[in-house]
Amino acid sequence: MPVDLNQKIYVAGHKGMVGSAIVRALKEKGYQNLITRTHAELDLTNQVAVQALFEKEQPDQVYLAAAKVGGIYANNTFPAEFIYENLMVQNNVIHEAFISGVKKLLFLGSSCIYPKLAPQPMAEEVLLTGKLEATNEPYAIAKIAGIKMCESYNRQYGVDYRSVMPTNLYGPGDNYHPENSHVIPAMIRRFHEAKVSNAPEVVIWGTGTPKREFLYVDDMAAASVFVMELDRSAYDQQTDSMCSHINVGYGSDITIAELAAAVADAVGYSGSISLDTTKPDGAPRKWMDSSRLNRLGWQAKFDLENGLALAYADFKKNQRQ
Repeated sequence: MPVDLNQKIYVAGHKGMVGSAIVRALKEKGYQNLITRTHAELDLTNQVAVQALFEKEQPDQVYLAAAKVGGIYANNTFPAEFIYENLMVQNNVIHEAFISGVKKLLFLGSSCIYPKLAPQPMAEEVLLTGKLEATNEPYAIAKIAGIKMCESYNRQYGVDYRSVMPTNLYGPGDNYHPENSHVIPAMIRRFHEAKVSNAPEVVIWGTGTPKREFLYVDDMAAASVFVMELDRSAYDQQTDSMCSHINVGYGSDITIAELAAAVADAVGYSGSISLDTTKPDGAPRKWMDSSRLNRLGWQAKFDLENGLALAYADFKKNQRQ
């Protein structure tokens, strides 16, 4: 079916790394009728406020990219906020979208929904087959609930609410906070500061042996729009009613030690790298099986070297502002 570029599309979380990339991707495709609200303008944990937005705007589609996110430290320190805020945002946006007549919605999850010791690469079918990684279990539980909420509304009401599960993301708009950031932005900041101060050594948390997969955020945005534009029959051929989510990954993974070396190269840091093995590693491996999405015709475009260069350029730009 031809794509209607005049559809009214609400992007929840458009100021975040993923949401802003989705807005860029939609505009590049020719979509112009976009609805956005900052957190100051709309608190998505407030059901009455969310209801008022949908009643006023009446969007045709929704991209649900709004979420409270963070790395191991943030998830360990603020577990109550991670489960409460994410559940509230999801519940309000998905339900009010349905009430206002939105037929098509995309929910963005996370690779942490899968069991800590899931077979690698992690296929969609391993969801709910084992224990989660303890350091981010509250966040993962919220994201699992979002997937199942979309599935439940599809089954009961016949709407078309889809879910995509990105691997670890990085790129423009990332959070570079020294304590609450994810691994790549945390490393970019740490190596940059070490370079500027001529520090002889940078210490990385953990043993360096866990393996992770990383996807440049503009690839994730492109995949999100690709999935939303798919004809429903094509999407349904790769999913089923009780396992309707689709993984979005780069296709390969690297160790944290290898990542540290790659970030050091991107930043131009020439000192030594050491490992603090007293710090937690998190899950031993998180590699997504993206074969469902690949069979539908999508592949990532940005390799890690180019992606890190772009991410570091964005970091330096934001540091000057």
